[in-house]
Amino acid sequence: MRSSGASPDPSYPAVAAYIIGTVCLGLGVLLALFWGAALLLEEPPSGFGVGALTGIGAGGLLRAVGQGHTEPRRSETFFTVATLWLIAPALGAVPYWLSGGLTYLDALFESVSGFTTTGATVLTDFDRFGPVLFLWRAATQWMGGLGIVILFVAVLPQLAVAGRQLFFAESTGVHKEKLTPRLQDTARSVFRVYLLLTTACVVAYWLAGLSPYDAVAHALTTLPAGGFSPRAEGMAAYPAAVQWVAVVFMFLAGLSLVLQYRLIFVREPRPLFADPEVRAYAAIVLVAGAGLALHLAAGGAHRGADAVRHAFFQVVSILTTTGYHSVDFTRWPPPAQAVLVGLMFIGGSAGSAAGGIKVVRWLVIAALVRRELHRTLHPQAVMPLRLGARAVGDEVLRGVAAFVTLYVVLFAAGALLLGVLEGDFVVAFTAPAATIGNIGPGLGGVGPAASYAQLQPASKAFLIFGMWAGRIEVIPVFLLFSPELWRRLRP
Repeated sequence: MRSSGASPDPSYPAVAAYIIGTVCLGLGVLLALFWGAALLLEEPPSGFGVGALTGIGAGGLLRAVGQGHTEPRRSETFFTVATLWLIAPALGAVPYWLSGGLTYLDALFESVSGFTTTGATVLTDFDRFGPVLFLWRAATQWMGGLGIVILFVAVLPQLAVAGRQLFFAESTGVHKEKLTPRLQDTARSVFRVYLLLTTACVVAYWLAGLSPYDAVAHALTTLPAGGFSPRAEGMAAYPAAVQWVAVVFMFLAGLSLVLQYRLIFVREPRPLFADPEVRAYAAIVLVAGAGLALHLAAGGAHRGADAVRHAFFQVVSILTTTGYHSVDFTRWPPPAQAVLVGLMFIGGSAGSAAGGIKVVRWLVIAALVRRELHRTLHPQAVMPLRLGARAVGDEVLRGVAAFVTLYVVLFAAGALLLGVLEGDFVVAFTAPAATIGNIGPGLGGVGPAASYAQLQPASKAFLIFGMWAGRIEVIPVFLLFSPELWRRLRP
């Protein structure tokens, strides 16, 4: 709500400047720490240095311009969230560009893939990157998995007011809820469970045999459902024990952080285990994993325990949109690959680090279809739509319908564009699905053993757009093309 004092409220550009400036300043300080680490380990430091100076300088200037900010309106919120998710990767791309030797387009692709937790990569020679740059790559996914706004609201009290609308615009799913009356307490609660799970993942990886560096680098990309690895072979380079640890924590990454907070810190297990989305999510993993394991074993692709491990690893990895691979699944029989492609269009749970359409939206669609089929036989019946114990209102139905429609439109446009540019149906179909869903690897030329480096610049540009749109759940992106939004943004 805007203030009603005698002095006029600051215009929206000032509000946006303060919020964006705060995020840029925070990223600049973080880049400065990596700059120091690069100097210490004798890695090329220029990218981190330029990024740090740019972020701190621009951030400080924008914060000064936006002093005295108020809470943004709904239209302003969507615009700011969409803008933040462009500016942060643009700044985060500088180390790849100046220290990693990539073109800026490729650097931006890698950075957007990191912040959106997609995990698609343009890297082909992993030896040209040092440990500091790989750790920065992992850190971008860790920040993006929690959410840029949620992360900064949790640690910066200055955003507690202006961030309220931003917090709910950035969080995913059809129901937006907070744990406590104070927004900053809610953000900190989510941050606590995210940090606890990350720490537990580091320890588990280390106990499973990873070096401390590899354990940290992979934990930072497992909990955000990101999938980046400092090894070109990904998780296929590590033993079975490490892969099973990844399965457990990828599964947790696909669960609602709010429900996990209630289980761990409030000691309330019922909300988690009684939640219909959690049950459906677990059922998909069990059914798809068991079915795929049987198919792989029967077809001779893998034997016994290996079939079970690779099947459940890839099912959980693709469903949660993490994108790790324990094996080159493009070598699997076509029916097995088809299962993975189907999982690309499901996604994890709402309120989790996972991307995709989300399980809860499919549950709403299924409930709506059941009701309409029943109404065909009983046209006079009054049948409220429910999801577990919660009623599903018309506003939710409209939101789900709009999201799924726009998601499919964006995917179809990407498939058509890449089909024309690349001349490869498998790439044209799976690359948009894997990037808009923030999954990472597709099939064929963009499979887990390949990269996106060989694609045309226009294809990369569209996929950057798709990763960005998928991370902020599509609707804010389409709002940017709405004249009504721009009328509402006028001071």
